[in-house]
Amino acid sequence: MSRIGRLPITVPSGVEVKLDGQDVEVKGPKGTLNFSVAEPISVSKNDEGQIVVARPNDERENRSLHGLIRTLINNMVIGVTQGYEKKLEIQGVGYRVISKGPKQLEFNLGFSHPVIVDAPEGISFTVENPTKFSVQGIDKQTVGEVAANIRKIRKPEPYKGKGVRYADENVRRKVGKAGK
Repeated sequence: MSRIGRLPITVPSGVEVKLDGQDVEVKGPKGTLNFSVAEPISVSKNDEGQIVVARPNDERENRSLHGLIRTLINNMVIGVTQGYEKKLEIQGVGYRVISKGPKQLEFNLGFSHPVIVDAPEGISFTVENPTKFSVQGIDKQTVGEVAANIRKIRKPEPYKGKGVRYADENVRRKVGKAGK
């Protein structure tokens, strides 16, 4: 049995979970998230108010979906209570970020033009200083995707380390040309 899949999901106070067949809706203080569970997996509430994810048999596909769906529902519960945040930083001379409100960022990353990034629905940006900013939201997947797309604008290069990187990312550096 899946070690992760068999764990019940505890629902904190202030969070409301609606189960309607294969649809799961989680409502909390930060917002609402919806998810449609894949067909063979079933989701139910036990008598203690916890959410339990079960699979009908031990087929390979059902085993792989079991832990995944349990984790996705748990991420929804965490998202509507605490939310998710990815911290990024910029390194490089003249590279900086400017906040154009909570939904828009302007990057100067060594291109001939500034790069403007708009936040999708449910995502907000905060800028601590011109080289540090963060992406926040309630959906873990969307927060990670937006942060990855921003990093993709100018990835950290291995020789000088210039570019956009995650705050906890370790960039492996290469040695440059050997001089005479």
